[in-house]
Amino acid sequence: MAAATNVQYWPIFQLHDGAHAGCCGLRPYENEVNVYELGVHLRKEFWRYGYATEACRRVIDYAFSTIGAKWLFAGHHPENVSSRHLLSKLGFDFIGDRFYEPTGLFHPSYELRLTANSDRME
Repeated sequence: MAAATNVQYWPIFQLHDGAHAGCCGLRPYENEVNVYELGVHLRKEFWRYGYATEACRRVIDYAFSTIGAKWLFAGHHPENVSSRHLLSKLGFDFIGDRFYEPTGLFHPSYELRLTANSDRME
C-alpha cells in the first residue's frame, strides 16, 4: 500500500540515544481520494515529551504540501483525553462520534482542512 499511495507509518526515534519511541503516519481514509487518516502511537515511557505533537506536525505538513491531501481524518478512544487535546492543538475540528467496530464503541472523530490563509499549525 505504501508504494501505491506514498503513505505509511514512520518510526519515531530519540535523537540523543536512538531509542524507538513509536510511530506516526498516514493511511488512506475509506474510499476517499487524497484523504488520509492520521495516526500516532507512542510507547508509554515516551508520553508527555512532545514527540506526538512534533511527529504529527511533520506528517500533516507532508500530507498537505507533498502528497496534496484534500483533508485529514483522525479519531481516538473515547477515554483518551490526551489524544483529544493533541488533535485540538493540531487544529482538528470535532465532527462527531463514529462507531468503531474493533472496540464496539463510538469514538470521537475529527477532520483537518487547511485553507489558503490557514495558520492552524503555527
